[in-house]
Amino acid sequence: MKNRNLLWTLMPLLSACSVQPEIQQPNIIYIMCDDLGYGDLACYGQSYIQTPNLDNMAREGMRFTQAYAGSPVSAPSRASFMTGQHTGHTEVRGNKEYWRDVPLVKYGDNDEFSRVGQHPYDPEHIILPEIMKDNGYTTGMFGKWAGGYEGSVSTPDKRGIDEYYGYVCQYQAHLYYPNFLNRYSKTVGDTAVVRLTMEQNIQHPQHGEGYQNRTQYSADMIHQEALKWIDSQKGNQPFFGVFTYTLPHAELVQPEDSILQFYKENFTEDKDWIAPHWSRYNTSLHAHAQFAAMVTRLDTYVGEVLEKLKEKGFDKNTLVIFTSDNGPHMEGGADPKFFGKNVPLRGTKRQTHEGGVRVPFIAWWPGQVPAGVVNDHQLAFYDLMPTFCELAGVKDYVAQYTNLSKETDYFDGLSFAPTLLGKAEQPEHEFLYWEFEETDQVAVRMGDWKMVSKAGKPHLYNLSVDLHEDNDIAEQHPDIVKMMVEIAYSQHVESPYFKVTMPQLYE
Repeated sequence: MKNRNLLWTLMPLLSACSVQPEIQQPNIIYIMCDDLGYGDLACYGQSYIQTPNLDNMAREGMRFTQAYAGSPVSAPSRASFMTGQHTGHTEVRGNKEYWRDVPLVKYGDNDEFSRVGQHPYDPEHIILPEIMKDNGYTTGMFGKWAGGYEGSVSTPDKRGIDEYYGYVCQYQAHLYYPNFLNRYSKTVGDTAVVRLTMEQNIQHPQHGEGYQNRTQYSADMIHQEALKWIDSQKGNQPFFGVFTYTLPHAELVQPEDSILQFYKENFTEDKDWIAPHWSRYNTSLHAHAQFAAMVTRLDTYVGEVLEKLKEKGFDKNTLVIFTSDNGPHMEGGADPKFFGKNVPLRGTKRQTHEGGVRVPFIAWWPGQVPAGVVNDHQLAFYDLMPTFCELAGVKDYVAQYTNLSKETDYFDGLSFAPTLLGKAEQPEHEFLYWEFEETDQVAVRMGDWKMVSKAGKPHLYNLSVDLHEDNDIAEQHPDIVKMMVEIAYSQHVESPYFKVTMPQLYE
């Protein structure tokens, strides 16, 4: 933790008082996969893909039907989780890249960027791993970071992570057989994030013919490091794990094993996706089978995490949450229309319609989270900070961790710990809020009303009768539109990096 002002200097003393000694702090593992759609799991209605472990996790836990990502794309959605802020307040509101226009370096015969990564989290706003670490947790993160470029003010080593392994840069994660991965490990004595060269991979081209000869598959490697981290826990200190698995994001490639073979045999009419010469992705043969197998592979990872917790005797004191960072993608051969025939949501990744931001969300904690419950509580990623703080015994996290040196330091979430624990008294959001520069959209959900503003023009839907958002009723309800536009303006703080057209009222 960095001392940013007097309050933050005193935080260890404050937090020591904030944890109630009679409460055993639970371990928490947050699994956020990449670009998995609301309807891509069997327990959410998917008929083409087998997900037995996640289905069982839902039977043994709580499945949410109105859980929302922080954004319709990766970096800002992760920022919402990490910062406890929606995208009208958080620093990272889009996939701003920092690998462009930097010198190239060689990995074998392959060109790579000498600096990679995305826009950094605000160093003057505390993030979730810092809070958990400050309250006695050991912290590990495995997968995509996307919260700051290499060497920036916001990398895992500087933001409360003890052990990290994966992709600092989400753009690098477009290759599942990469030239390098990133690591920060206190255990081995790292003083900063380092690159680990994939020695076998770099013997072969990173694009085109020969790529299939690479064998170091990053998704498997990241998962194995996550399992090792759980295995290293002794039970004498609570642990907080963030597993940001890259599956099933494109590119659609993976080992030729029994999982993939099963789907190749079942999708007798499949399609190939041939990568253009300029694409970061590689060609995907049997694209439907590849996608389905990636989801089942992800399901296998989750099953192995739960089994490891049981093996270590941690399952009765560990909350595991599984979700996705945004809606399904249409890149690299992915075909959400094919797999989503029975899903009643409009839109995909990059859209603030329901299909872009409503995500699968399953909570599992044997003996604490009621089993077999399907819950329609409306929550968003920025609710995870207050929820985890409440479960960890952190009292009044906003007062403790507001940075007084900032003119305004926002925290936007509401704890849904009461819902998780089966209690009746659950605070409800008056509204949920999103904004996204890339497609110039702003969205507000207020009860069953949903406003989606595109390039400044608001559209209104009643989700109770129009879940697919087909019927724009803005003209029939100008009073509702006006109220939601006012909410949008009240939640938007101008950003020098991410611009969006705010909704306008049309007379």
